[in-house]
Amino acid sequence: MTDDDTLPRRATSRIDLPAAPADQQAILDAGGVACWADDVEIDTYEPGAPDPYPAFLERRVYQGSSGRVYPLPMTETISHAKRPRLWRAIHLENAYVRLMLLPEIGGRIHIGYDKVAGYDFFYRNNVIKPALVGLAGPWMSGGVEFNWPQHHRPATFLPVDSRIERERDGGVVVWHSDLDPLQRMRGLHGIRLRPGSSLIELDARLHNRTDVPQTFLWWANVAARSHERYQSFFPDDVRFVADHARRAITAFPRADRPYYGVDYPALAAERPDADRIDVYSNIPVPTSYMITDTADAFFGGYDHDADAGFVHWADPALSPGKKQWTWGDGPIGRVWDDQLTDTDGPYVELMAGVYTDNQPDFAWLVPGETKTFRQYWYPIHATGPVRQATTDAAVSVSGSRVSAIATSAFDARITITLVDGSTIDSATPLGPDAPWATEVAGEVVGVTVRADDRELVAWRQREEDAGEPWVATAPPQPTEIDAADELYATAMHLIQYRHPTRSPLPYLGELLRRDPGDIRARTALGAWHLHRGAYTAAREHLEIAVARETRRNLNPRDGEAHALLALVLERLGDAAGADRRWGRAGWNAVWAAPAALGRARIALRAGRPGDALQLAESAASIPEAQRVRVFALRALGRDVEAREALDALVAADPLDPVTMLLAGSGTPVDPRTALDAGAEFARVGAWREALEVTATTATGPAGFGNVEPTRRLLRAAWADALGDAGTAATERAAADALDLDGAFPAGLDQYDALVTGAARGSIAAASLLGSWLIDAGRDADAREALQRAVDGGAADPVTLRNLALATVRAGGDPADAADLYERTLHARVDGRLVLERDLVAQLMGTDAATRLTLIERHRDVIPARDDLSVVHVGLLLDAGHIDEAWAIVTTRTFRAFEGGEGVVLAAYDRAACAVARRLLAVGDAAAAVGLLEAGIAAPANLGEGRHPSVPLAERLVLLGDARRLVGDAPGADAAWQAARAATPLAVAPRPADAATYWIGVAHTRLGERELAAAAWDALDARAAEIDAAPDAVDYFATSLPELLVFDLDTPERRRAHAEALRALAVQGRADAASVTAPERMDA
Repeated sequence: MTDDDTLPRRATSRIDLPAAPADQQAILDAGGVACWADDVEIDTYEPGAPDPYPAFLERRVYQGSSGRVYPLPMTETISHAKRPRLWRAIHLENAYVRLMLLPEIGGRIHIGYDKVAGYDFFYRNNVIKPALVGLAGPWMSGGVEFNWPQHHRPATFLPVDSRIERERDGGVVVWHSDLDPLQRMRGLHGIRLRPGSSLIELDARLHNRTDVPQTFLWWANVAARSHERYQSFFPDDVRFVADHARRAITAFPRADRPYYGVDYPALAAERPDADRIDVYSNIPVPTSYMITDTADAFFGGYDHDADAGFVHWADPALSPGKKQWTWGDGPIGRVWDDQLTDTDGPYVELMAGVYTDNQPDFAWLVPGETKTFRQYWYPIHATGPVRQATTDAAVSVSGSRVSAIATSAFDARITITLVDGSTIDSATPLGPDAPWATEVAGEVVGVTVRADDRELVAWRQREEDAGEPWVATAPPQPTEIDAADELYATAMHLIQYRHPTRSPLPYLGELLRRDPGDIRARTALGAWHLHRGAYTAAREHLEIAVARETRRNLNPRDGEAHALLALVLERLGDAAGADRRWGRAGWNAVWAAPAALGRARIALRAGRPGDALQLAESAASIPEAQRVRVFALRALGRDVEAREALDALVAADPLDPVTMLLAGSGTPVDPRTALDAGAEFARVGAWREALEVTATTATGPAGFGNVEPTRRLLRAAWADALGDAGTAATERAAADALDLDGAFPAGLDQYDALVTGAARGSIAAASLLGSWLIDAGRDADAREALQRAVDGGAADPVTLRNLALATVRAGGDPADAADLYERTLHARVDGRLVLERDLVAQLMGTDAATRLTLIERHRDVIPARDDLSVVHVGLLLDAGHIDEAWAIVTTRTFRAFEGGEGVVLAAYDRAACAVARRLLAVGDAAAAVGLLEAGIAAPANLGEGRHPSVPLAERLVLLGDARRLVGDAPGADAAWQAARAATPLAVAPRPADAATYWIGVAHTRLGERELAAAAWDALDARAAEIDAAPDAVDYFATSLPELLVFDLDTPERRRAHAEALRALAVQGRADAASVTAPERMDA
């Protein structure tokens, strides 16, 4: 793969920050805050084009929760060469700090520079070099990323709207706003500097603009350049840390037990302090830890080489989350460093969670709710790691040394308390450019810093709390749970935490088996079906819930069932019924404002603007209700008041994208926002305004997808509502003529428009409805819609591919899907289609030779995809085409998805062993030794580093055999010993597999017969486990980047796997001295 007009890959890149314009420099010189927009040229590795086909990845595990990406398009390639590119940048600077913000990449802080210490306290990545880490593919390291409503931010590599606001006190805040791509909630975050302060303030506002409760989390993800003398610090009372989902814990800062498979106590026995996980270089593998509890509000990181670092502070009542992540100081980490930067080296992430203390750990936003909070960072220097901090100052105590620094200039008085009760007082200037330190004789037990008659910060020595925190366990299966409350709590946990592999439905179903009228289960199932457009099923569940809820008490405490039923009835066209249900829901405070909004929309649509106005004003805390008020005033003929109200909305929140479109004051960067605005206007019967706001072609960055077909079909539905059949027909005809690549509709407003369009005969509507339904899990309905599109003449690749996919997922004949893929490949040949066609072949039990023939019919597109290339390599080896397979794995440059490491390495090792066997067969043992030794360290082109938990047994056994043949007996023994050796870097148990066979062979070579026999027994035991039940994905799995659209875990494949393991055991026992490779069992 080549890239023209590129820079040499390793040419040194450096971001040159522009000088402040003259007017802003004058503000700086006067001690104020400068802020200006000025594009910056940054060498960039561009992401490839997004996949034109929708990705239905409901089985994907991402950051411990669901890795569903629809309706975002998936991007699976990154350029291997960099080009200079101008990025829009906003610069924010005062006397102490300089920041550079990138609105085009999620509104992140890219540079945080301490002007006093001359130090980048946030990791400065001098290239934009995304890797395949993000939910939708590209993700970049460096600076500060603001992740919501899940981690990582779905829009992390997409642009956001931005605005500079200058405040009366001289402060400047840069606002960033967008509607999140998956749930369409609104996020607004501002980055503020004030004059005379080193404090960086984050002002965040998260708003649920949807009709139903939504889950979210917020993690501010700071990267800090790391090395063996970079130390993360947390409050003194942090004694334990936890893994994702609290599946494991260990002590902190000295890990007292194996963690992430690494036996830290054993490492510390070999090397003092190797168990300190607050130091990056002691962590050999990718590792997360989150504190389990603290009474304090701060944490941060310190670079002992630079004598500088940073502090984070946030209200612990809202922001308990404090986390460190690292790729690890080992082979895997170094490969990921190379994937994410050119020369800036490793980093750690020091993340701060708000409304969350773990990943996954989601909170709720009810409809219309806005949560607001602040977070703060500031640079420190000449202090060492901090022991206590506030937004005013920080103190450090390390042995006899006491130090402090402040975020503003103070005339401070510092009091040090010693263990004997005596004190030492010092008066000193203190500020961002005036740190203070002293040495004292005696044990320090307290430090207080005061100024202006108030306490800036105080540290007190605390007693250790040795109590261990709780560790999470996987919930039992529904039938194993006795209490109904526990069934419901488990179901809601799975929903709230977006669990990727365990469904809440069996738990709710068990509740209903025991009590068919259970209010909680019926309400939850009503919400479930509403989200999936199954309105009739939703109504049935919710009516049962409401009937039970009001059987004895006409005024239930919770209005959710009534509110959801109102939404369902509105979608079914029963406005009067919806109004009644909204009215009852509004008796409860949580639902009062959303209910008033719902009733206001119904009233305005019914031609009752006076009622709508009154209702909207009673829900004035909700921006959507304020826009209803504007429409109501217009309908009442009070145009001046309407204009004033709209102007007030714009002034209060200039970046609100729907208000922006209503006022005509700007165009949001996300092209889907106009569709959201039109749908909101249509909800109040403002059909003409909906058509007006969507009148122009929707264009934007490719990462947002193709919204044009959906725009046309929405407009057709709104024209129908106006009685304009001609315009509706024109719009649907236009949609039918459009390219459907990247067109992924979402949400109930778009669903309703697609249903209407399909009923009117639109091929595009039927096709897009099929996509919507597959994502909703309604596979049979999707297959029907897609078949209707094909029967109507659709022959585009997206529709045909989706029909093939729906055929398999709905339980149809894989042979029919294979035929559809052949038709799709006739329409367009690309790597995704060839890969999926091969998956269907595997489902059909097609032999490897035939699969190879099918793939190689499209040889030109195989290099376009890493995953397809790996499949090709495996099939080539099955066919004995060793040289071609070896050429691919030694010359191609691969990029792994995070969590998917090891697949390419496995293909490489298999090819290397095949080449080595051939060399041994022709008597060239010396060449075999060289080849096998050279590949122990993974070649750079593979894009993967070796994890210590993955055995190299086959390679090492063959290496020992080759060394023996060249007369190197000690070397042979060393290789066999390494093949079966245990290491403190990998102590977690692993299921028996093909590597177990080779470990048994190594034991045999070394005369360890009993250990070899144990290996064969383990293979038999594992085969029995597979026969007994299919493997379940680890409930606590953190990252399984399963990008396959079909489930290949069929009974036939499981049986074949079990038989292959038994065959290995038989072979091992029958010929313990054999080094002949067994038959492949995973082709």
